[in-house]
Amino acid sequence: MKFLPFLLLLSVQSLFAQNSTYTFEDTLRGSVTPQRAWWDLTYYDLNISVDPSTESIKGHTAIQYTVLENNQILQVDLQPPLKIDRILQDGVALTFEPAGRFAYFVRLQKPQRKGASETVTVFYSGNPRKAKRAPWDGGFSWSKDKNNLPFIATSCQGLGSSAWWPCKDHMYDEPDSMRIAVTTPAHLMDVSNGRLRKTIENADSTKTYEWFVANPINNYGVNVNIAQYAHFSDTLHGEKGVLTLDYYVLPENLEKAKVQFQQGKQTIRAFEYWFGPYPFYEDGYKLVEVPYLGMEHQSSVTYGNKYKNGYLGSDMSGTGWGSKWDYIIIHESGHEWFANNVTYKDIADMWIHESFTTYSEALFTEYYYGKQAGAEYAVGLRRGINNRKPIIGDYDVNAEGSGDMYPKGANMLHTIRQIVDNDQKWREILRGINRDFYHQIVETKQIEDYISKHGGHDFSKVFDQYLRNTSIPMFEYKIEKGKLQYRWMNCIEGFNMPLKVSINKKAQQFIYPSTEWQTWNKKVKQLEVDPNFYVRVLEN
Repeated sequence: MKFLPFLLLLSVQSLFAQNSTYTFEDTLRGSVTPQRAWWDLTYYDLNISVDPSTESIKGHTAIQYTVLENNQILQVDLQPPLKIDRILQDGVALTFEPAGRFAYFVRLQKPQRKGASETVTVFYSGNPRKAKRAPWDGGFSWSKDKNNLPFIATSCQGLGSSAWWPCKDHMYDEPDSMRIAVTTPAHLMDVSNGRLRKTIENADSTKTYEWFVANPINNYGVNVNIAQYAHFSDTLHGEKGVLTLDYYVLPENLEKAKVQFQQGKQTIRAFEYWFGPYPFYEDGYKLVEVPYLGMEHQSSVTYGNKYKNGYLGSDMSGTGWGSKWDYIIIHESGHEWFANNVTYKDIADMWIHESFTTYSEALFTEYYYGKQAGAEYAVGLRRGINNRKPIIGDYDVNAEGSGDMYPKGANMLHTIRQIVDNDQKWREILRGINRDFYHQIVETKQIEDYISKHGGHDFSKVFDQYLRNTSIPMFEYKIEKGKLQYRWMNCIEGFNMPLKVSINKKAQQFIYPSTEWQTWNKKVKQLEVDPNFYVRVLEN
């Protein structure tokens, strides 16, 4: 391995220097660097051999791309303790230099001409980062089943897929399709994304499982799951035809899974109603048992909720509704629409994944148990809101926002639904997002503007208040001698969200508070605020 000129690296560090809160590595991981921007990722061919006895891996990734602008330096990402062994283009060995700890700058010898399709192949090996608390602090999970057989899985959201394979590790660019070939000891099986095309029995007592993903896929959605799996299957006649449903579980859990995993089919039905067709019919839908809680890996949703309803048996809402279904099956499958179909460009906008998907839990509840049940579940989630940090994080440095993106983001969407005040229109908005941004990478402004445009209201102040601010709007009112006065307080400047109230126990109607005191001209004895609005109420 030869090194690029020191001045090149120094200039990149200077160009992308952030404030002292973040490191050079944060910028390389979280921004579209010049070494990424000039090429468009089109295809991955990932080949990996997994050795459970040494907890090591080795393999190579062929990275196919289209040249957008002439450039000779390409960024490839791979995290220690894994190491790149060599990099080839058209059979020619290339020089490469570490850029920080998690990336490499590769000097290409062949002239990179605009419009050309090219490939670099990165060979690597080592002991990948072990997951410390998967899936939140992920990597490779090396576990055992009850028969002391290997039970292995990957998870890497936030951490990045470069924790276990070399890639272009930024969410803004996805391949159009992908091949995943995983070699394991012969008595084990790998389950990855897409469809299993073939199994190869090798002469060295190993097997290679070749999977193919026919759709664009985000990096962290790629996964490897290895065990001595039992398999069963089903089909669903959905909005785009027949969808295959495949389930892979440890043999001792087969009978429990045949009962619990029926919820997978129920989930697809409910979310096709709310969000439109399942986005990956070509790749099918799978639930795969793993040794951690679970994750939204595209077409290969992982499951570790111990075959219990709720979240490991607990209802996140405290209402009882969350105990009627399996949190991991519903939540992680909901990500097929929001995360895998519609994907954030920058992890700072992770709310696009988590707020909509947490809200999908309420919609699932509504689909099967009624509108009031869904509303009660959504409102119940508020007990998990902290309001310590904004939901949206810092851009270009791989920094996600507050965990409030789950319950608070869901309640923001639930509140917006009340303002839209038309269930058919609201459903059309949710389906429209998945249709109009089908298999696309998006920024928060695109989603905010879409909801405002199709919801018939400018929600910009609502998004600013709930996504970028930690204070909860306070509706302050007073009734004196039959006269009602009201305003918004504890909110951003210009906050003007409509509010649905019941006056004198009559049918609900909208009022339009601002940050200035307003007066209701009719006589008022009593006022009740619709509890579906995530606001606080102060009566003076």
